[in-house]
Amino acid sequence: MQKFKLVSKYSPAGDQPKAIEKLTNSIKEGNRYQTLVGVTGSGKTYTMSQVIKNTQMPTLILTHNKTLAAQLYSEFRHFFPNNHVEYFISYYDYYQPEAYIPRTDMFIEKDSSINEEIERLRLSATASMLSYDDVICIASVSANYGLGNPEEYKKMVLRIEVGEEVNQKQLLLRLVDMGYKRNDNYFDRGDFRVNGEVIDIYPAYSDEAAIRIEFFGDEVERIYYFDSLTNNKIKELKKAIVYAANQFIVGQDRLKIATKEIEEELGKRLSYYKKEDRMVEYQRLKQRVEFDLEMIEATGTCKGIENYARHLTGKKAGETPYSLYDYFEAMNKDYLVIVDESHVSLPQFRGMYAGDRSRKEVLVDYGFRLPTALDNRPLMFDEFITKAPHYLFVSATPAPLELELSCGNIAEQIIRPTGLLDPVIEIMDSEFQVEKLFDEIQKVVAKKQRILVTVLTKKMAEELSKYYLSLKMKVKYMHSDIDTIERNQIIRSLRVGDFDVLIGINLLREGLDLPEVSLVAILDADKEGFLRSETALTQTMGRAARNVDGRVILFAKKITRSMQASIDTINYRRKTQEAFNKKHNITPTTTTRDLDENLRLEEYADIGNKKLKDKLPPKEKKKIVDALKIKMLAAAKNLEFEVAAKIRDEIEKIKKL
Repeated sequence: MQKFKLVSKYSPAGDQPKAIEKLTNSIKEGNRYQTLVGVTGSGKTYTMSQVIKNTQMPTLILTHNKTLAAQLYSEFRHFFPNNHVEYFISYYDYYQPEAYIPRTDMFIEKDSSINEEIERLRLSATASMLSYDDVICIASVSANYGLGNPEEYKKMVLRIEVGEEVNQKQLLLRLVDMGYKRNDNYFDRGDFRVNGEVIDIYPAYSDEAAIRIEFFGDEVERIYYFDSLTNNKIKELKKAIVYAANQFIVGQDRLKIATKEIEEELGKRLSYYKKEDRMVEYQRLKQRVEFDLEMIEATGTCKGIENYARHLTGKKAGETPYSLYDYFEAMNKDYLVIVDESHVSLPQFRGMYAGDRSRKEVLVDYGFRLPTALDNRPLMFDEFITKAPHYLFVSATPAPLELELSCGNIAEQIIRPTGLLDPVIEIMDSEFQVEKLFDEIQKVVAKKQRILVTVLTKKMAEELSKYYLSLKMKVKYMHSDIDTIERNQIIRSLRVGDFDVLIGINLLREGLDLPEVSLVAILDADKEGFLRSETALTQTMGRAARNVDGRVILFAKKITRSMQASIDTINYRRKTQEAFNKKHNITPTTTTRDLDENLRLEEYADIGNKKLKDKLPPKEKKKIVDALKIKMLAAAKNLEFEVAAKIRDEIEKIKKL
């Protein structure tokens, strides 16, 4: 019986059938590495879904940023509605790691803001991996960072059945050991509360459903899920399973061993500082670690407990830390790792270890952390690339590394199901490029189509926008200084036609799906470098491949090696696509795509403003807050975190009245 059931109104088309067959056979034959080279708009995500369905393997899908991860999560939930599709990214809205700058004697304290909904999704992911064998997990680089031991996490589980004899006091102590807190006033995730012979548990990874256990004496009389907000019963249960509140929770036996090991390491390190006559570091380390030990012994955790992960997990110095991959291995199944946009993701994975190590070595040397902290680290690239039994690299422009590793197990996906061709490429002299581009933009705007322009610097993006605005052109710029919410609003405004031209730098490459765009203009295309490399140029040109009139203008004085390689690639693809369309009598059609709901922030903006001028009666205030909270939770559930944050701010405004 098939576990993974793909639900889709589409059937494989174009190059998809050949690519799906080749990749499926390669994985089933036991090959570790394979690559899918798929052009923009060729349906790579659908091909990935077909490979998962054919191989029936639990799958970890990695990508290099949170935006793409959210997009993939949404798509795979639709493709596999009956399976456990999970989401695992960094749970920090804001993160400032602790650091020390010896030159100025400045210590920067760790500062962070944890997104509770993402934390819930992370816990849901690990709980699902230990409970089911049909898991598809979408993850960012966070998957490469250290986690707790999955075997210890398995042990820290509460199983309870109707009719079972349970000592209530022991049950409550067990919940505390698992990281849950008693809270009889404000019931939230990771809490439990007691009311007579009724115990409510809100699993840290649960969506909105909490678990109610009703006792008759010491006998469990009834168990059911209920809505934590409305208190309405959802589903009757015969038994319940509750996992720990975080992945670093360990049992008392392991905790005692870890505490002893930390004390021993502290003693050795203090002896070293004393011998070296470094009493500042001696006192600094002694104070910090002893405080952490007191917290661990009292509560089972402490601030920055991940820095003691080596002792908590039982690993040796320098040994590969536990990570999300070990939770897949705990399923005792063959599993597949898909690396999306691998040409960007793999270099990012490669650079993670060195940056983390250099920062922590300073902290350790100056007595802010024990040497143990060095083992709280991301995987080294060699560890990552050999960790899983099967890898599938997916990119429109794979790097030599992926192709070399795949040893010929490479599937090409050049034909788009829509019949769309790669864009026509024109080269124009870069002298007077701003004026020439203005003339080209006028032609495209007349057709009610959109334009993307890429430049080399933020300053140029701003100045070019200012110049075109002075010529009465509807234009905006976008670069890394603009926050995520505003970026999403800008993209949506471009699509609906509030303005015609978007000017940016390297934000206009992977993952930007704008079918309204028919012209991509690349200024100073001959300035060889990262932003004008073969990969960057090919990816940028691909933004015009979703419109039947798609074309690219390269403004340059000469044709560089990168330009020529990109032009050759695009022309080869276009020739192949034209031949396929002619053979199968296909007429290309522009891609259609609905506007993303998570970009529609304005409909939630200032929800309570009509009430803000007047003093609200308490009942009215509560009614509005409750209604907004439901909308906020719904937005967070759908990964519309910008929307959720905006509603949260509205709730705070109303509460202050």
